[in-house]
Amino acid sequence: MPTSKLLLACLIFAIGQTFGWFQIHSQYVWKWWEGRPIEAVLLFGFPAGLCFWYATKMAIDATDAAWSSRLLGFGMSYMTFPFLTWWLLEESMLTPKTLICVTLSFMIIGLQLFWK
Repeated sequence: MPTSKLLLACLIFAIGQTFGWFQIHSQYVWKWWEGRPIEAVLLFGFPAGLCFWYATKMAIDATDAAWSSRLLGFGMSYMTFPFLTWWLLEESMLTPKTLICVTLSFMIIGLQLFWK
């Protein structure tokens, strides 16, 4: 299982998750985005979809398992969402529930990258 391919897939998943975050949450960060779902989908949705497509392909090619791809994508969402939500929406991720979820996500990513 080529770890470098999986690490690149993780990076591309993180970029896709970031685009996805902005697609959904820009309306809460900047007033201009309120009531503009079509613009948000066109601007952020297309690159997010491409990122997810390529990251999924890389992860499945590296592991021969669709589940690995799915779990890496899920795990990477917990790397981007808490940071962006804290930074731009000023919501703390320092709650017991969120910290446990982030820890579990690190464990999921670690299992997918290093379990042979």
